[in-house]
Amino acid sequence: MDNLNAVTLSVNGLDYRGWTKVSISAGIERQSRDFKLDVTWRWPGQDTEIPVRQGDYCQVRIGDDLVLSGWIYSTPVSYDSKSVNRAIAGRSVTSDLVDCSAINKPGQWRGQSVQKIVQALAEPYGVQVLSQAAETTKLADHSIEPGETVFESIDRLLTLSRLLSTDDARGRLVIIRPGSAGRAVDRLELGQNILTGSAALDFSGVFSEYRVTGQRSGTDEEFGEKASEVRASVTDPRATRKRVLLIHESGQMTPTLAEARANWERGNRMGKALTLQYKVQGWRQSNGALWLPNMVVRVVDGLIGIDRDMLISEIEYSLDENGTVANITVGPPDAFDPEPKDPHKARKLKKGGKADNFEYLIPADWKPGT
Repeated sequence: MDNLNAVTLSVNGLDYRGWTKVSISAGIERQSRDFKLDVTWRWPGQDTEIPVRQGDYCQVRIGDDLVLSGWIYSTPVSYDSKSVNRAIAGRSVTSDLVDCSAINKPGQWRGQSVQKIVQALAEPYGVQVLSQAAETTKLADHSIEPGETVFESIDRLLTLSRLLSTDDARGRLVIIRPGSAGRAVDRLELGQNILTGSAALDFSGVFSEYRVTGQRSGTDEEFGEKASEVRASVTDPRATRKRVLLIHESGQMTPTLAEARANWERGNRMGKALTLQYKVQGWRQSNGALWLPNMVVRVVDGLIGIDRDMLISEIEYSLDENGTVANITVGPPDAFDPEPKDPHKARKLKKGGKADNFEYLIPADWKPGT
């Protein structure tokens, strides 16, 4: 493999290359990226020992590009009479937030923003937190629920505020803005760089009405039923028959939060139905930059019937006997927007007159902040 795409595992002051199989995965809805690297030796006369142990801190690079910082979790080995296969697998530093319990004492916050509470939850495990989103308004209350993991507690906060969190190449937790990785130079285009494509186009998770209920503590001005029962609902005429989803939110709910939550659920579920998977040759674009999660890319696929901007929600860099490929998952960018606009007000036909197959479901184009 050329040096530009050589995968290097750095651990205990040493660098390892020469992997026969590689899988490195990351995504904007995943709290922790992961990797698995395989190498095979032939009997006899090969040194089959790799001085790497579970729990070692490591970094993974593709060429000079850092793509993961984390911990070694497993070192599986398999062998037969002819060869020995050893592998090293690990996950991002943020994996501790996914696996470990929330242990803050006291485990309750009042009058603090989502970002401040997330920082406090991650601090016991030494995970740094960055936020690309504007500071949220202060929440009335957030409490750790018995037995929940750090990420489960964080996820409740983020879901309430319609925010996304993931990790970055340095192992930090990042509250992201959709599209903050920039725009891809290349397009994903059938007949050009797309090797394979697939789309479930499964609309079983789409509903005609989304009803959100919740509760909040009473005040001197608001008490009784007005405080204890908070409700909001939005409809989606794109669903052709009556299908109602009831969502009960925990935590301190307000009418504004409930309405925003219902609106986000509508956009997010339609976006999931329009998720597409592609495989392209190589890990880099024509300008030498890696394909990255959270990158906006133009997708042109006449078979599915789409010509529009999409967001890379997940990516896997893969190497096997067939060479290097990138498995890329894309979805409508507005499906990940924390403040989705009414899709029916934003709809417009593309210039030229003919819409793609999904013109009636999502806006033709997407611009952050509009």
